[in-house]
Amino acid sequence: MSGSTGCGACTARLLRVSLEGETLTRLTPLLEADRAQAVNDLEAENRFAPRARPGIDDAGPYALRLTIYEGRLVFDIRRADDTPWLAIALALGPFRSLIRDYYMLLDSYAAAVAEGRESRIQAIDMGRRGLHNEGAQLMLARLDGKVDIDFATARRLFTLLCVLHQRI
Repeated sequence: MSGSTGCGACTARLLRVSLEGETLTRLTPLLEADRAQAVNDLEAENRFAPRARPGIDDAGPYALRLTIYEGRLVFDIRRADDTPWLAIALALGPFRSLIRDYYMLLDSYAAAVAEGRESRIQAIDMGRRGLHNEGAQLMLARLDGKVDIDFATARRLFTLLCVLHQRI
């Protein structure tokens, strides 16, 4: 796993990121803000290098479509011209408790904002950062051997997983 991001002319990166699924039409304003921020940050700076497929040379850059299908997070990796290149599916089981915690924190955050409790908002933000770090570590582990990503990319992909997987 590389620790660098934004390598300019680097091809081991994502050009575009999109999410697919019916749940996206029902996003709360907070979820929509998380989705938009994660996508914008990913498109601006990331490290994303799928492991080479035997006999096929394509170093990117890539377009990524994320969806949940049959209980799996599907990475539909495409060439820059949007032609399919590789699909990777990850079981959601290992992420379930983190996703549940993510939604509990969102609910707590919304309540704290409505009550105007600044100190509680700050505490919840710290909890969210810790949860995203834990989710990023799990994303790195689950993609190990499939896609090389950095920690910041893993954090943003975890956010997008949570957005896609509304309420378990």
